[in-house]
Amino acid sequence: MLKSVKIENFRCFKSFELQQLGRINLLVGENNSGKTSILEAIQLLCSRTDLDPLAEVINNRGEDFWSDDGKGERQLDIRHLFYGHEIEPGSKLSISVINDNTQEKFDILIAMLRANNTSYGYDETHIYEKQVNSNDESFDDLKKLGFIVTWIRDEQPSEKLALYISPDGGLPIDSIMMFRHRKSLSASKTPKTQFIKSSSLQTEEMIELFDQLVLTPEERIVEDALQRIDSKIQRIAPVSSQKLRYSLGSRGGFLVLLSDGKRVPIGSMGDGIWRILGLALAIVSAKDGYLFVDEIDTGLHFTAMSDMWKMIWDTAKRLNVQVFATTHNSDCWKSLADIAEQEDTDDGIRIHRIEKGQETSVVFIEPEIVIAAEENIEVR
Repeated sequence: MLKSVKIENFRCFKSFELQQLGRINLLVGENNSGKTSILEAIQLLCSRTDLDPLAEVINNRGEDFWSDDGKGERQLDIRHLFYGHEIEPGSKLSISVINDNTQEKFDILIAMLRANNTSYGYDETHIYEKQVNSNDESFDDLKKLGFIVTWIRDEQPSEKLALYISPDGGLPIDSIMMFRHRKSLSASKTPKTQFIKSSSLQTEEMIELFDQLVLTPEERIVEDALQRIDSKIQRIAPVSSQKLRYSLGSRGGFLVLLSDGKRVPIGSMGDGIWRILGLALAIVSAKDGYLFVDEIDTGLHFTAMSDMWKMIWDTAKRLNVQVFATTHNSDCWKSLADIAEQEDTDDGIRIHRIEKGQETSVVFIEPEIVIAAEENIEVR
């Protein structure tokens, strides 16, 4: 379990640190204070040299573009990952953590690299690790701007990836896709991560996660989560017909069986059920890993939040999941205070207030969370 996180030169943070992390960590603070960026940073570190989460983070923010060379190639605008939205040779961002008793670090470095060909290829095996002095004119024809990702454990580089940056200054999606199929089978096992945006998971994502749980003990966790919100729900199942699945709309794909024997599309049950389903599927699928949730209270009435937190707390302990979430909602953090007061929280429940311009969060531990809720003291 992560104990602390330090972020350097990433998005809006020149330098920032989270201390005293717990099993559940709820981030609060003003708009544009960097709460979502913290979730992204921790997920990138946990993903090591798997760049799929990086691509998803950039796509979710609309930080991609199409090349102007007539090829119509989609590229990731990696500038926005860096503090100040600019890159040049030597630009570097770092996310480092204390994970139990070990130190882990994730770096992205922009550097001039020497390549043994003159085209902008995407095969990382063509890139020499030796950097080239940018003033060395004898290597001008061999210089290429590189995007170097390194994951370090206990000060020893364990995984490393280098890809070329295109002449347009972006990271081509094709390069990430090619590397996905070439990644070494000997690479360290990457922990599971799940990231839920404020807009919730998409239908196909949820069906894929549900398929992995069918006929396992974790399937019951999902059903229990839905029953906490609506006791009439008996069972849930994905729609088998592809045609019917898409006819049910953006929140279709599942049917629920009610206690009166009726089969009802899950979209008929309201936003809260859809959100709880996504949370339950994601945390179960993140077993022995990490769950990240942006605006966790989305679609939930305040009366459902205590049940939501109870489900997350119980499941996180049972399946060894560490949770990082954000909220703007007073009812959300006060509902978490109920769990902090009633449960044995040896693993820790924390609220972290993120303040603009500050290099550390303001941490509230369990007794402080309970007192703040009882005395109506604002922690956001």
